[in-house]
Amino acid sequence: MLTKLKKRDERGFTLIELMIVIAIIGILAAIAIPQFSAYRARSYNSAAQADLRNAATAQEAYFVDEDTYTDALQTLIGTTYGLYTSKNVNLTISSGANNQAYTMISNHPSGTATYTLEGPGGTIGN
Repeated sequence: MLTKLKKRDERGFTLIELMIVIAIIGILAAIAIPQFSAYRARSYNSAAQADLRNAATAQEAYFVDEDTYTDALQTLIGTTYGLYTSKNVNLTISSGANNQAYTMISNHPSGTATYTLEGPGGTIGN
């Protein structure tokens, strides 16, 4: 009979403690997820910019060999001119007057910006 009156040794967390922990995790997730999405979009934009810079370098290498710029992206891709694009980056090239200038546009479908470079000697703009 004495053992029944003795308070049992209870271990574990109460329901309130578990609910507080879940609420804290929810608040942290609500802060972190939008930031993570913004970081991903910035990384996609950076990939599009990097590909545009690399394409400009490849265009100049092509110009040294051919004394003209190309509007065929496949001509620049590979070991000859060293252009390798990032996954899912869209890059288009159009030549200017008498193939002595070029305009290149790049973007990533999951990014938030489209970048343009007019060359030779241009800078990247949105």
